[in-house]
Amino acid sequence: MIIGIRRADKNKWERRTPLIPDDLKYLKEKYGIQTLVQPSEIRAYTNAQYKEAGVEVVEDIQNVKIIFAVKEIPLHFYRERKTYIFFSHTIKGQSYNMPLLKKMMELKCNLIDYERIVDESNRRLIFFGKYAGLAGMVETLHALGQKLKLKGYKTPLEKIKQAYQYDSIEEVKQELKKIGEEIKSGGIPEDVQPLIIGFAGYGNVSKGSQEIIDILPIILIQPDELQDLSKYSKEEISRNLFKVVFKEEDLVKPKEGIFKLQDYYDNPEKYEGKFEEYIPYLTVLVNCIYWTNRYPRLVTKEYLRSENYLNSDQKLLVIGDISVDVNGAIEITYKATDPGNAFYTYQPDNDKFEDSIKKEGITIMAVDNLPCEFPKESSKEFSSILKNYVYEIVNEDFNKSFEELSLSNPIKKALILQNGELTKDYQYLKKYLNKV
Repeated sequence: MIIGIRRADKNKWERRTPLIPDDLKYLKEKYGIQTLVQPSEIRAYTNAQYKEAGVEVVEDIQNVKIIFAVKEIPLHFYRERKTYIFFSHTIKGQSYNMPLLKKMMELKCNLIDYERIVDESNRRLIFFGKYAGLAGMVETLHALGQKLKLKGYKTPLEKIKQAYQYDSIEEVKQELKKIGEEIKSGGIPEDVQPLIIGFAGYGNVSKGSQEIIDILPIILIQPDELQDLSKYSKEEISRNLFKVVFKEEDLVKPKEGIFKLQDYYDNPEKYEGKFEEYIPYLTVLVNCIYWTNRYPRLVTKEYLRSENYLNSDQKLLVIGDISVDVNGAIEITYKATDPGNAFYTYQPDNDKFEDSIKKEGITIMAVDNLPCEFPKESSKEFSSILKNYVYEIVNEDFNKSFEELSLSNPIKKALILQNGELTKDYQYLKKYLNKV
């Protein structure tokens, strides 16, 4: 019983690992599972830490039948009839990864995708989403602080660094507590008030984001309160940030009849966006929703370039697009970024983009691998769940029919390819593969 762990090398920021040394030691002691891990000079857990846990650190892991990774594996790495477990980014039919899927099919590989390890209610059981939210909110607040500074407003928010510049989440939280005290005692500039941060979505990513923002002095309001904050005193508006969380019924409306959540999921074409009515009241929008092109957008270029928006007293300064669907829910997310160049700015008046944070326009944070900014903590939590599924994967005979597999339901649901064939739930991917 041997597994392999491929080093993460998609970019210099990717320092995560799917299974940490302590959990591999546990698997060895409890089940006798041996591990070969590729060496890495940038991984959050060092080669030495793996060796101390009784793990063999070797470059060549090609003879291992079951290989875990974090993100996509290069095409040259795959070998015939092996099992790979990673985030494949294929379930939406992503065109850039269809060659990957096709290659694995040709080699009769098994593919298990972390993103599809879900419970009976389709809720993900293993994810980095919380850490995307944590890091994404820090990045977004950093952008806000710097943008306000460029506009000539001095606020405690300008002290917030980018997420990767902190040693730990705890260090971030301690700094934010101090900043929160400064806001509470000194307030924020009158021209910036009310400073309203909107969250689209309420899942794991949003919860992580809100965990960060809630350290600051916050007043929670409902979407229907945005137009009138008169019940709050000048003191409250000055010394607090306002938080509003948008659910599906706030984002869209039915073209006919009344809103029904399941109907929206099943038939999104029967609904149209209505989020534009809230945009002029937001200082910051944090996008945390799952989106495909079947659903209406939250923010469109057409709206941002309309007289309605350009002539309004809008205050939208920053969009933290944690979901990062390029040209997706946030149409002005025109590219994904990395922590070294995390931001760009959209100028609605001329429909142009500029790199970095600019004084005017809407600044977008679109880092697509946010959890890697807190690599140690995110890997530890991810591994603590993944380790519980390793034994069953190692012991499975994938040559059985799908119905005969003894895998637990979550892993069975996540099996996209079995011996190079799309399993029943993923037959829809054929239409995307045909375009390759």
